[in-house]
Amino acid sequence: MLSFIAKRILSLIPVILIVSIVVFLLLRLSPGDPAVVIAGDNADAATIERIRATLGLDQPLLTQFILWVGSLLRGDLGVSIFSNIPVTDLILQRLEPTASLALTTIFFSILIAVPLGTIAGATAGSWLDRALMLISVLGFSIPVFVLGYCLIYVFSLQLHVLPVQGFTSIRQGIFPFLSNIALPTMTLGLAYLVLIARITRASVLEMMGEDFIRTARAKGVKERIVVTRHALRNSAIPILTVIGIGVALLISGVVVIETVFNIPGVGRLVVDAILKRDYPVIQGVILVFSGVYVLVNLAIDIGYAFLDPRVRY
Repeated sequence: MLSFIAKRILSLIPVILIVSIVVFLLLRLSPGDPAVVIAGDNADAATIERIRATLGLDQPLLTQFILWVGSLLRGDLGVSIFSNIPVTDLILQRLEPTASLALTTIFFSILIAVPLGTIAGATAGSWLDRALMLISVLGFSIPVFVLGYCLIYVFSLQLHVLPVQGFTSIRQGIFPFLSNIALPTMTLGLAYLVLIARITRASVLEMMGEDFIRTARAKGVKERIVVTRHALRNSAIPILTVIGIGVALLISGVVVIETVFNIPGVGRLVVDAILKRDYPVIQGVILVFSGVYVLVNLAIDIGYAFLDPRVRY
């Protein structure tokens, strides 16, 4: 087991390196210049070049990349060009809203999707199964920002039961926290929910046709036990897989949802940084998001090893 985990951790090194190269080149080769933004519209060429030299943007790309990687190896994500605050501090200041939104979305989605998909798979062809398929189509078809505005209109502007925007820390009370996080969680959780529910349904439906299910039924095992302890348990690996894959969907959705609901999280931070061409902030946030995605999938791989010993080899 330890050798398997060590191999998986070592395999992450080239992944992080490739991500770093792509992020660096993507930002440097894309149109726009932060020196121009800082200098203003009326600045002359000499002023812009002086700012570029101060920021180190006048150096060759290879030199900039080596300096940046050297800082990363020391745990330094750089300093924001505009606020002159370390990127690590900026991310930590915005981390609580983003982490709260992500965790509540995952909890909300799994809590609903797994039982719903299990029941739909065990009762294939029923009205519940058809309803799940319809919801799945709608969940994948409606953009999250459109759904967000629809929920704001219904629950905030018409029913007046939930706030339109903002974030309240859980330290200020569980009810204010849940009331502010409810709409963003429902909005972001729909696509994640239907993805997990569909894979759960398909996996359980496949297991229901296996010989060990017929054997359990022949022994007189109750249908509820057959579905939960036999079919669902043996469907755990594909469900874990889609949960890990869905983290990428979750990360991208956080950026949109925080903008729609005016949540001061890491997603809003990266949007503001993109508009200002703040290279260090953009690079730092993307690397952090990539690291989270890689670590989640590493945890999924370790979970495979516990569920199926064959995965270790």
